[in-house]
Amino acid sequence: MSAPIFDPKMLEALVCPMTQATLHYDAEKQELVSKAGNYAFPIRNGIPVMLVDEARKLD
Repeated sequence: MSAPIFDPKMLEALVCPMTQATLHYDAEKQELVSKAGNYAFPIRNGIPVMLVDEARKLD
């Protein structure tokens, strides 16, 4: 059994919780990237985790 896949159509409804900017899907890393906020939010089991405490700060 494979892990659920993130549905990119969800991007239409999701924004960065910090900046309200659009997000970009990084399929390789399974993250949603906020270029405006410099954060990457993980996708676990096909579900985006939109918590700032769970986000990875980008360099």
